[in-house]
Amino acid sequence: MRGSRPLMNFTEVAHLTSAFLRSNVDITRICQMNPEVREKIESLFIKKGLRMTRPRQVIIEAAFSEQGDHFTAEELFEKSRQIDKKASLATLYRTVSLLVEGGLLHEIDLGKGVTSYDPNFIENPHHNHLICVDCSEVIEFEDQHISVLEDCITKRLGFSPASKSIQIKAKCDKLRQTGVCTKLN
Repeated sequence: MRGSRPLMNFTEVAHLTSAFLRSNVDITRICQMNPEVREKIESLFIKKGLRMTRPRQVIIEAAFSEQGDHFTAEELFEKSRQIDKKASLATLYRTVSLLVEGGLLHEIDLGKGVTSYDPNFIENPHHNHLICVDCSEVIEFEDQHISVLEDCITKRLGFSPASKSIQIKAKCDKLRQTGVCTKLN
């Protein structure tokens, strides 16, 4: 899981581009996210020739402010509406598509046919997911053995990995033993 995100100090603000500074958004909100994430978002917007508008800022803040939470578009919309009641679903879908296209969010299927988004691949690009089939809890993990196995398999078959996604769907041992799962409602 991700650790706490460092706050940006005033000396780091100096590198923000004029496009961001002209956008009339609250830069301090953007600056509170991980600097690497912030820089990648800034680069994506510059590359696409887009301004950082207040509606986009709200969506980005909602997407990247939590500690590694996966979310659906509907959950992100609710988080965005908590920040600003004027959040637009249309802007959300356009911004999410832009962030997925730019590699800042990853679309993942965590089961039940619902697309979720994972904001953790920038900070933890090699993480995998264990999904409880009983309560749908998602646990992120990294394991060096899996990385070695991936390399061995792809090389043996004559490929070079372009991306990877490992999901392990499992049943909770505690629920099987005690009949209780604190995650079940």
